Amino acid sequence: MFTESVLLESRSARSGMTHRVEVLDRVAALAISTGGAQATTRDVADYFEVPLKTVEKLVERHRDELLSNGMSVLRSVELREYQTDKVSVPSEQAQGRPQHRSGLTLFSRRAVLNVAMLLRDSVIAQRIRTYLLDAEESARARPGVEDMRQTTRELRQTVRTLAAGYGSLDRRVDSLETTGAELGAVLRELAPVIGRVSARAEHMDHRSADTEQRAEHAEQVVCALSRRLADMGEEMRGVRRELRAVVRAVGAQSTPPAPHTES
Repeated sequence: MFTESVLLESRSARSGMTHRVEVLDRVAALAISTGGAQATTRDVADYFEVPLKTVEKLVERHRDELLSNGMSVLRSVELREYQTDKVSVPSEQAQGRPQHRSGLTLFSRRAVLNVAMLLRDSVIAQRIRTYLLDAEESARARPGVEDMRQTTRELRQTVRTLAAGYGSLDRRVDSLETTGAELGAVLRELAPVIGRVSARAEHMDHRSADTEQRAEHAEQVVCALSRRLADMGEEMRGVRRELRAVVRAVGAQSTPPAPHTES
C-alpha cells in the first residue's frame, strides 16, 4: 500500500495514479483562464494556492515527468496560433504581469495531478494525495467497480478534449469561410479586367499569326526574285558570248586582204 511519502519520492508510484484526474474537482475547482482543456502556469499556481515561482521551479526539476503526462511548451508558430485561437483570453499585461514572449507552458489535467503529487507545502496538494491514496485502497478492495468508474472518467475526459478541439476547429472553419467569401468578391471585381486582357491577348495572337504569314509570303517572293535574277544573269552571260562571237565574225569579214606585189 502506498503512502504520501511514497508518492512524493517515487515517480513510478505517481505514474500509476495520474489517470485519476477526477480527484482535482473533488478538492477544488480548477479554473482554466484559456477557456480550453489546458491550464497555464498561473492557473496551476492559483489552484494550489502557491507562488508562481514555486510551480516554475517544480517544472524545472521534473520537466521530463510532466511532459510525459501532458505538459507542453508552445513556442514560435505554435504559440502565435494558440494566441490567435484564444483571442478571448486576457493577456498577462492586462493582468498586471509581464508578458513572456519566449514560450507558454500549458498543463493537461494529468499534468496538474502530477504537480499535486510533487508539491509538498500546498494544502490543496496534500488533500489530493489523501484522495488518491483512499481511491487506491478502495480500488484494491473493489477492483471491478473501480475499473468501471475509471472507464467512465476516461470517457468523460475524452469528450471534454474532443469538445475543446471542435471549438478550435469550428473557429478555423469560420475564418476560412470568411476568407473564401472575400476572395470570391475580389475575383468578381477582377473578372471584367481579366476578360479585357484575355480579348486583347487573343487579338494580339491573331495579329502575330497574320504577320507571320505575311513574312513567310514575302520570303517566298524574295526567293523567287533571287532565282529569277540568277536566271537573268545566266541569260545575260549567254547574250554576251553571242555578241562577242558576232563581233569577231564581223571584224574578220571587214578586214581588207593584203596587197599582192609583182616580182
